Amino acid sequence: MSPARWMGRALVTVVLVFFTLFFVVPIVWLLLAPTKTPRQLLLDGPFTFGGFDTLASNWNELIQFQGGIVWTWIGNSVLYTGVALLVTLVVTIPAGYALALTEFRLRKTLLVVTLVVMLIPSTALVLPVFLEMSALKLVGNPLAVILPFSFFPFGVYLTYIYFSTSVSKDLLDAARIDGAGEWRVFGRIAMPLATPVIALVGFFNLVGNWNNYFLPFVMAPGRKSPIQVGLAELLSNVPLFNPTSGASITISLPVLALATLVSVGPVLVIFLFSQRFLVTGMTAGGTKE
Repeated sequence: MSPARWMGRALVTVVLVFFTLFFVVPIVWLLLAPTKTPRQLLLDGPFTFGGFDTLASNWNELIQFQGGIVWTWIGNSVLYTGVALLVTLVVTIPAGYALALTEFRLRKTLLVVTLVVMLIPSTALVLPVFLEMSALKLVGNPLAVILPFSFFPFGVYLTYIYFSTSVSKDLLDAARIDGAGEWRVFGRIAMPLATPVIALVGFFNLVGNWNNYFLPFVMAPGRKSPIQVGLAELLSNVPLFNPTSGASITISLPVLALATLVSVGPVLVIFLFSQRFLVTGMTAGGTKE
């Protein structure tokens, strides 16, 4: 092996190791933090294990915060993301199919509008959406979060690409020749073939909505907040981050770390059980028949 090639491989290895440590080290610290007391977190080694008794104590402190409001936050997150996910799939998959495989007036215009809207940052839409929901008197109502969560132009574009590149038009035409109507072609042939992209769209929508903070913060205050907004409430009760807080109940850093793990747990579980479909969906549109 030539010296130049060896130096190139060594440089790549160093870069990979650096970025691996850069992302893995904070995760390891976060996993170990809930097992420690606040004193241990500050004085002990960052990667030492505290104890299961301390973990149980931190868990009890978390679930007792404001009468168990953590469960309410998680329930709100499940409600908002779950209903929005169903609405998104019901709307997005047929829309992508129609844009890719059917001809109708203003089809290209609608596709261009979808692409343009997809490029607009979601945070830029919070204010106009808030004004719209306020005019409809829906602020504070679950629909004020669910309806904007269901708006997912990126999912329409993904399904459009998938149906355009990975579903045989000849197969669909054969079904039509055999007498199948358009809805039957879509439901019996196109939908089963689109399982990977349906999983991909669903996962992206769920993760984006579950981790969304700004929109629920504006639309669903108080006990109607999801877990991400609840984490901000917990953070405001940590004296280290909010020294001027006059709250009667304070939250320690290990408890805050535990709450963070609880907030990402459901998404992690869903990812572990659906990654086969996600990988298939990500690569399905890479080639054209």
